[in-house]
Amino acid sequence: MKAVQIIQPNELKIIDVEKPVIDEKNNVLVKMTAAGICGSDVGIYHGTNAAATYPRIIGHEMVGRVAEVGPGVTQVKAGDRVIVNQVTSCGHCYPCRIGRGNVCDSLAVRGVHIDGGYREFLAVPESDCYLLPDSLSDKDAVMIEPTTIAIQSCTRAELKKDDMLLIYGSGALGSTILKIARLMCDHIIVADIVDDKLEAAKANGAKYTINVMKEDLVEKVKEYTEGHGSTVSIDSACTKDSLIQLLKATGNAGRVMTMGFSVAGTEVNQFLITSKELDVRGSRLQNKMFGKAIQLIHEGKLDLNGAVSHTFPLLKAQEAFDFVDSHDPSIRKIVLTFDCFE
Repeated sequence: MKAVQIIQPNELKIIDVEKPVIDEKNNVLVKMTAAGICGSDVGIYHGTNAAATYPRIIGHEMVGRVAEVGPGVTQVKAGDRVIVNQVTSCGHCYPCRIGRGNVCDSLAVRGVHIDGGYREFLAVPESDCYLLPDSLSDKDAVMIEPTTIAIQSCTRAELKKDDMLLIYGSGALGSTILKIARLMCDHIIVADIVDDKLEAAKANGAKYTINVMKEDLVEKVKEYTEGHGSTVSIDSACTKDSLIQLLKATGNAGRVMTMGFSVAGTEVNQFLITSKELDVRGSRLQNKMFGKAIQLIHEGKLDLNGAVSHTFPLLKAQEAFDFVDSHDPSIRKIVLTFDCFE
């Protein structure tokens, strides 16, 4: 079968690999139908994702149809449309024992540490398969995975109704966080450098917006929070100076969420953290959030339709990644499809 493998940074190839066979552990065979291109996939391609190992079949936003099941499988059946959990964990280390398998000591993420979904078939445990809502096409369903990342960050932030939230960055991650955050609190400030993105954020539930190229972030956040500063700040820009900016913009007793994966040095001011008694927390991947995302869709609280702007067949993955690198303003979400194998 065909697969897309990153041999080493900046070297992408279409390769032939053996079709997987189900066994006692990986007892569901999924025929892939759609797989999203995420910023972290681009990072692996360019060699800027510190977590990745090479060579690697990438892809962690994985949607398909069940092709075959093993004995004793009861949660899914052949023909079911599913999305596959990207996180695998050991189940017995300290993080796993306290219910945080997303940071398992032996964490292996499909498409990052082990081979992922840019291939025709994938064998996985039935517990990693989640049935898709009928209201979503396969290509739109890839957005469930980024939504779980947003749910994780808001959960780690302990976001509540009376919080004054600052989302720093309104790209793919920030806009998805906004979709979840607006279900949990009303006072949301979104900061970015692009006016079009800020206008979209305002239309999608942000109470205030800040263009940090034209306005002072800290001053505007204080203005919009009656002088206190945000009570929760989520960094979805993940730039070199975004963390220090959020430490300044967050008020006393606030929570600052960092989600970046850069290993480059960044400024941190101890006085800001200690004097305001800030909680600075990381948020990585997701921790059993697929069910929550799908429930929100079923309840009509979350609509993921129409988020995909471009599709490419798997065999044209190089063209897709080149297009991502073009930074074409029409790009929202790019999905690889598998129609060419039907």
